[in-house]
This record gives sequence, C-alpha cells and structure tokens, in this order.
Amino acid sequence: HVDAVLRQTAEWRDPVAVCSHSTAMAEHFSLADCDVIGFDLDHTLCRYNVSCTFALIYDSFAQFLVEHKGYDRELMSVTPDCWDFCFKGLLLDLEDGNLLKLGEDGTVLRASHGTRILTVEEILETYGKKRKWKHFKTINGTFARSGKYHFYDNYFDLPGALLCARVVDLLDQNRNVKKYEFWKDVIASIEYNYKASAFKEDSGIYFPSVKKDPGKYLMRCSESVKDWLRKLKNAGKVLLLITSSHSDYCRLLCEHILGEDFEEIFDIIITNALKPGFFTQTPQQRPFRTLVNDEEREPLPSLEQPGWYSQGNWNHLNELLKKITGKSEPKVVYFGDSMRSDIFPAHSYNNCETVLVLEELEVEASQQVTTDRKDSEPSEKKGKYEGKRQKMWPVVSEQWGSYFVDGVTGLEGEGETQVYTWCTNNINTYSTIAIPSLQAIADLPLDHKFPRFCPDKPRFAGYYPRPPAALVPRPSEPITQE
Repeated sequence: HVDAVLRQTAEWRDPVAVCSHSTAMAEHFSLADCDVIGFDLDHTLCRYNVSCTFALIYDSFAQFLVEHKGYDRELMSVTPDCWDFCFKGLLLDLEDGNLLKLGEDGTVLRASHGTRILTVEEILETYGKKRKWKHFKTINGTFARSGKYHFYDNYFDLPGALLCARVVDLLDQNRNVKKYEFWKDVIASIEYNYKASAFKEDSGIYFPSVKKDPGKYLMRCSESVKDWLRKLKNAGKVLLLITSSHSDYCRLLCEHILGEDFEEIFDIIITNALKPGFFTQTPQQRPFRTLVNDEEREPLPSLEQPGWYSQGNWNHLNELLKKITGKSEPKVVYFGDSMRSDIFPAHSYNNCETVLVLEELEVEASQQVTTDRKDSEPSEKKGKYEGKRQKMWPVVSEQWGSYFVDGVTGLEGEGETQVYTWCTNNINTYSTIAIPSLQAIADLPLDHKFPRFCPDKPRFAGYYPRPPAALVPRPSEPITQE
C-alpha cells in the first residue's frame, strides 16, 4: 500500500531527545482538554476486512515478483494456514533472512529463517547466550530505517513479511545463498502497485480491486463513530485527517466509510503526507501543495486557511492551528495505528498526545480487568465496547505468540523467564492511551477521563477498555524485566 512505499522514502532524523511521559503529568487524559484532534486514515479511521486485504496485498507483490522479476511461480500459491505467520512487530534481518520477535532490551524471543521457526538451540547458536540482536541499538528509540532490516509495523506491511519469508525459503531451496539481495525487488513491487499514479492508471491489482468492490475490503464506520466525529466538531474541536495515501484513494475510502459529505467533518485534510517525515522538524521542510483534480500544484510558503492539501509539514500546520484556536500552544491529540509513522514521531517531535489504535488489544484483552477506575467515571458514562471481530486472524498468531509478552529460556539458567516485548515497551513510552478501535470509545462522553500510560503506574494502565490479559501478572508468575 501507499503507506508502505512512503515509509521507505519519507525523510527521517534521529530525535534530539526521546522522553517518556513525565511523572508530573496528569494521571488521566480527556478529549475535552484537547483543542485539535487528528486522525490517520488507514487502519485507524478506516478499518479493513483484514483477511481479504491481506490476500490482495500479498497477490499484488507476488504477481509482480513472478511476472516482472522471474521468481518461482510457487510464490503465488498460498494456503489458509500460511496467514498465521503474519504478526505485527516482526523485524526482518535482510542479511541472514531471519524474522525476529524482540524483547524490550533487544533479546531475540522468537525467530524464523524464512518461514521455518528456529528452535531455542538455533537461536542461542545464532545470537549467543544473551540472545541479543546486533541492530537493536540502531532502531530502538529512533525507528531509524536501514538497508539491513525492515520493521513490520502495520497491517499493510504484514503480507510482505510472509512474502519475504517465502522468498528466503525458495532461494534456500534453489541454491546455497550467502547473501540475500531480494529486497530491491520487493521495493520495486511496492512502487509498481502503489505509486502516485497507480490509482488513476489502474496499474497493478490492488487499486483496481478495491475500486471495483470497496465493500469487500473496507468496513464502513458505524453510526456511533460518525456521531462521535460530529460531536467533536460541534464541541469546537479542530478535526484533522492526515494520511500518506494520495487524495484519490483517500476520497474513495472516506466516501465509502463516512459518506459523500465527509469533507464537512474535517477542518483540514492532508494527503500524501509522507509520514513519518511530516512530523519531523527537518531543516528543509516539505511545503504544502494545493490540489486540482487530485493533481498537486504549486508549493505554498505557508498554510493560511483550512482546506484539503497535499504533502506539507507539522511546523506550517501548527502555525495555522495556532491561528484557528487562538492559542500559542494548542493541545493536539493524534490517533494512529503505526508506532513508527504515527505515534512515535507525533509524540517525540511535536509533543502531541497520542492514541494508538491497536487491533491486537481486541483479541488479547483481559476479561477480568478494566482500566476504568471506580473513582474515574460512573458506569452510565462508560462506552459501549462491541464484541470481538468476526474474523480474528491474522491479528493473532500461534507461531509468534502474544504481541505483549513472551517466555524465553536460556537467559538465567534453564528456567523460563516472562519478558515484555519491544512493542509493549514502545506503547508504554510513546502512547498516551491505547484502544482497539474508535468504536470502543465512540459512545463515551467527551470529558471521559482515561488512565494514561505513566512510568510509575502498572504497564497495563493506559489500555482501554481492558488491558491485555498477558500484561496482568498472576500472583505466582510475576513478569520480570530481564
């Protein structure tokens, strides 16, 4: 998808300082306190039928590799069991063809070579007794990109993890590979299918398929979510839509999920935002551009009024937000599903409150614990949390285990140690709260007080409406931080 391409090209720099939420910060977060409320589009405002979308994305990549790069046609054959391999948070080591699930300190918790899951003995042989991944210091706290690895951070990315693993399998079968050089072909397949002109030209198979039958892939927003957005607007909040998708695809999605009058909901719509570069304060900021019939026009020296724009940067947007709100430091919250492209940069560079939309929470949530404290809200003010999705896969994976914690052997003697994943640590560090979907909070009053993630609170404090069951320690099995 478009986001996958743009994350390869968006400008990036290491943050000067990456700080967690201050212990002096209020323990609760409320939308009523925010002046500006921004949304990512894909997998945040617009939810997808994951099973159909995964198959379409995989096919778009595989077909290109087979027909344009000469890869084995076997790559295009996928059985239903294959999707269990897809797991958000994996890192692909492009040097050795391994996919890794990491602990918060860079410990390799689980690994595969291609699609073959490695044994504990093989992990120890490859990564040593301490099981440390050599590139962890490069990516931790920066999410820096590299030609040596790729981080699978969102659902548009995940079919690519399965594809790359199967490419490694095929390369290993056909010859003794000393160096894997397929990544450039994967990038070419992304660019072919999701380039800026692909939607208009009907190139590839992704956009033509979604245009032909959007209802097969897209889930319409519920009436309660639509009412919630209008309620925010009527309360005087400035509403933003910031997406790396191009304007033509954005329009298709929004008309389907929100209705043809969707533009009335948002004060400012920004497409082709090239996140995470949009949020970073680079010396040479990308200017905003106007749009005419979905074609980008002249660059703007500054942003002077609400409307629909392309590209741009946070600094220019923030100056307009100051003008609209009449405040020197308007309080902004941004909702997104990607830690690397949404949550981390909005928090670390622009001091935004951040709400992570995490579908894994929908299936791993504890049924016994609620993060609504007895002293925070009366029961009649709590939101309606609609049940589990019809199709859970591939949100959960038998092969990779829990998104939040894992057991690892070989660290301290022969026993198993329960550790937090790197993804869990990132959520605690860069998110204000985490929710499974917008639906989960749509029926709450705007002044609802959410317990936020805080360094001096339990790790599960910021999840709403319920924390992951794996994060709630059992009395006999405390989770350690080793």
